[in-house]
Amino acid sequence: MHGAPSLLVQEPLPPEYAALTDAELAERTARAKAALGKDLVILGHHYQRDEVIRFADLRGDSLKLSRWAARQEDARYIVFCGVHFMAETADILTRPDQIVILPDLGAGCSMADMAAVEELETCWAELVKLYGDKLLPVTYINSSAAVKAFAGRRGGAVCTSSNAAAVTRWALARARAVLFLPDEHLGRNTAVKLGHSFDEMAVWDRGAEVLEPDPHGAAAGIDPERVRVILWNGYCSVHQRFGPEQVARIRERHPDVRVVVHPECRWEVTRLADAVGSTEFIIETVTASPPGSKWAVGTEINLVNRLAQENPDKLVMTLDEIVCPCVTMYRISPQHLLWTLENLLAGRVVNRIQVPEDIAADARAALDRMLTIA
Repeated sequence: MHGAPSLLVQEPLPPEYAALTDAELAERTARAKAALGKDLVILGHHYQRDEVIRFADLRGDSLKLSRWAARQEDARYIVFCGVHFMAETADILTRPDQIVILPDLGAGCSMADMAAVEELETCWAELVKLYGDKLLPVTYINSSAAVKAFAGRRGGAVCTSSNAAAVTRWALARARAVLFLPDEHLGRNTAVKLGHSFDEMAVWDRGAEVLEPDPHGAAAGIDPERVRVILWNGYCSVHQRFGPEQVARIRERHPDVRVVVHPECRWEVTRLADAVGSTEFIIETVTASPPGSKWAVGTEINLVNRLAQENPDKLVMTLDEIVCPCVTMYRISPQHLLWTLENLLAGRVVNRIQVPEDIAADARAALDRMLTIA
């Protein structure tokens, strides 16, 4: 089924791994990594816990990691410590002789799962009635390979949080309307950044399968001559948590604090922030700030904690007092990483992520368009 985390089933972790101490896990993982040598590359997404990301050869966002892995000529095995759609992207962009592995098949993405390709087909059919062939899809990289392929087949493109504005501008220059999915908040924040009013936006309610005016606007109906950006009502479960009341509270406690948030946050939050940008932008902004700076960061807690540790000359705190980890990313445990590597040493590949070539080709077309644009 398109949009599901995987058709494969995660094997139960052998009990011996759960019984290992932290020191034993670290020692055996380091030994296995060293034994695999140049055959192995470990990728670590920024949201991974420290016990896992310490073994990454590169840390970054999903696209950066996938493109870097594809350039590693000696690497046969790409172990992606991230989530399912990230491993799919790596498989699409790497060579056929490279094998992409996800240490725990349960590491999915709730946002990506909010846009199944079957639902997308229904939405698209309804939008075509309004816009005909003057319609293009733009899908956030946080989507399944099947959804990326859908965009590729229809002349659309993938975007990241860094280049969403450039890709959306490109699409709007070629079509009367753009369907932006699966993140409603990133889509709305991007449209506002490009100068569009809320009355020029609409939201596809995937549950009711109806198109509705943007709740922030004043329009009572859908006028295809006016509405240019259709938002899919998906969201990130982590960034959805942040609200304007948290910004107000942190500013009350720390009047000189600067607030930086991810564009997957709600518009009500981004409009109150001092800076809005991708994970890489957040890291660069905090790192480059002067000593003594105070930062409240609206993104995943593992990254916020790491920023605080790596910038001891600044006060770095989370915008949300209640810890907000990415629970699916957290499924990549030190135990699963070690199990994956020791299986490779034994000549056994577990949890391979392999996108069918017909889907991969169309998804690659959408990714290539993005790279050409941005």
